[in-house]
Amino acid sequence: MPQKLVTRVNDQFDFEFDQTEVDHLDASKIDENTYHIIHRSDAINAEIITADFLNKKYQVKINANIYDVKINDDLDLLIKELGLSLGSSQLQDTVKAPMPGLILDIKVKEGDEVKEGDHVMVLEAMKMENTLLAPRDGVVKSVQAKKGDGVSKNQLLIEFD
Repeated sequence: MPQKLVTRVNDQFDFEFDQTEVDHLDASKIDENTYHIIHRSDAINAEIITADFLNKKYQVKINANIYDVKINDDLDLLIKELGLSLGSSQLQDTVKAPMPGLILDIKVKEGDEVKEGDHVMVLEAMKMENTLLAPRDGVVKSVQAKKGDGVSKNQLLIEFD
């Protein structure tokens, strides 16, 4: 059975696809984060503005419109269906680099209060800007990187109290 993917756009609209539909998508890569897509005889240029690979969240620009897209796969759907949670807000006291990259911007400083999902840092990796988010509500204990720093995968970036 093909894998099912459910996308939520702008926290309003849900779209369901299976892996077969994704595999047959008529899309051509123009550059590192821009794609040319043919859908029902319409030509569309889509640009990935930001990508949060760990949380499967993306900002996509189509024409002059920017869309927030969250992707859920079979495992995400099963966890939700069973009423389970990964409990990340209790477990994570740190933000680590999800991949090697360059720190473009730091949105918080020591002592700042943050809410789960707040933007705390921007990491450039593979010529794409990735917004790193606070894993839970808390207070920033320390910031271990500076703007312009090159970081490696899993390097500690921010600690929370």
